[in-house]
Amino acid sequence: MDKILEAVVMSSYPNNVKQGLVRRVIEAAKQPMDSEQCWSMLELSTKLYLTGDTKYKREIGKEVLEVYGHYHPEEFEEFFNVRFLLSLLQEGYGPLGKRSHYVLDYIQLGLQFVLESPSASSIFSLLRIEVLRKVCERPSPKQCAKISKLLTQHPQCIPIGKHQLLFCQQLIRCIGHFQCASDGEEDIMEFLEQVNKVSGLLQRIWRTQTSAILPSLKELFTIISSTEEQETPSNALASVVQFVPLELMDGVIRNLTNDDSITDVQMMTAIGRMIDWVSWPLGKNIDKWIIALLKGLAAVKKFSILIEVTLSKIEKVFSKLLYPIVREGALSVLQYMLLSFQHSHEAFHLLLPHIPRLVASLKKEDSNSATSSLEQLAELIHCMFFRFSGFPDLYEPVLEAVKSLPVPNEDRIKHLLGQNAWTSQKNELASFYPRLASKSETGKIGLINLGNTCYMNSIIQSLFMASDFRHSVLNLTEGNSQPLMTKLQWLFAFLEHSQ
Repeated sequence: MDKILEAVVMSSYPNNVKQGLVRRVIEAAKQPMDSEQCWSMLELSTKLYLTGDTKYKREIGKEVLEVYGHYHPEEFEEFFNVRFLLSLLQEGYGPLGKRSHYVLDYIQLGLQFVLESPSASSIFSLLRIEVLRKVCERPSPKQCAKISKLLTQHPQCIPIGKHQLLFCQQLIRCIGHFQCASDGEEDIMEFLEQVNKVSGLLQRIWRTQTSAILPSLKELFTIISSTEEQETPSNALASVVQFVPLELMDGVIRNLTNDDSITDVQMMTAIGRMIDWVSWPLGKNIDKWIIALLKGLAAVKKFSILIEVTLSKIEKVFSKLLYPIVREGALSVLQYMLLSFQHSHEAFHLLLPHIPRLVASLKKEDSNSATSSLEQLAELIHCMFFRFSGFPDLYEPVLEAVKSLPVPNEDRIKHLLGQNAWTSQKNELASFYPRLASKSETGKIGLINLGNTCYMNSIIQSLFMASDFRHSVLNLTEGNSQPLMTKLQWLFAFLEHSQ
């Protein structure tokens, strides 16, 4: 019968004719049959499934395997043995060195027919070792997804004990090497699906073994904080973080930010790569983890890291607002970065050239997501205008772009600025940021030159040094009749009391 089937499949007959003949062979297979004939058919179906050069041949191989697994279980169990599976996994199938891409699919297909057999426990033990070996070899996203599919359907094959933690860590290492092979939409969607299958397996393991979560996260941090890797770890690692319970966040962040063994360079590298994760689509809670780590660094006064990372990444975060699928998370991160960066206008001013174009794009999009983001962005911009008010010429194009959007009241602005500042003591930042040097020994401070204001600055500072004039200005009662004097009074107050 195997010779007949092989001749039919390899013939040049039309597929509908072949299909009719194959159906007869399959129907005949449901009848009692001697072991030798069963083995011959199982060998042929295995050959078709693993080495077939067309989808049609693989489908025939699959059908034959299923019918023999169902109607001839004893022969199937004898055929589908541990030694055969070990050979498939380690040596491949067919010509020497030839590795079929479908070995894992084949094993998953066959497992369903031996789950209750005496050999099942031996097969599970073998697969627990082999899947760990496989992930240590850094398989492609496609092969990793097949491993995950196999283990999700047959959790008995997931490594146990100390091997389970090692498996989780190596799986995270695999994800760190994932790259999408093409920019085509179909390929990207397939890649995302593969990543979700792999990270979904981690979630399944963590649900039953919560003790594996923290060591897995430590492995993740080791990967993203490494300064020795030639290639940047894949943004697909963002898919891992979304499955970590949020109740663990505070403890994890506290441990990281207080760990003296982590250098500032490593921490800066890690948080920079995490911020890049805002571009990962469909991720949940990624922005929460990024913001939590930024807040954790502020709590331990790692201001140099925060300043460096904000200035290097804020434009990239801002650019992600163009894409609806990642907009919400990107906006959350942008809000925290801007509202916390209150010691200098530098971060906000990096965005000024990009704001009008983004606002125009969001207005043109005309979606609920775009409308909501525009309102939040406008509120954020007005907070920055309030905090850094001395640049009217620079702000004019931005003001024009957002003039039709709601303006928050002063109380709302003060609330946002007060809620998000890294520190209320600006002089704590002085050693990390050159422009924030504290007062000189004279107790006096000056004005920053904005490029063409040095002559005016020198005049204002000279007037401030004239004691009688300074006291007269500071003692003026507030009124709308002398707006210029009111502005000068504010400026003198800053020169008198700020750092």
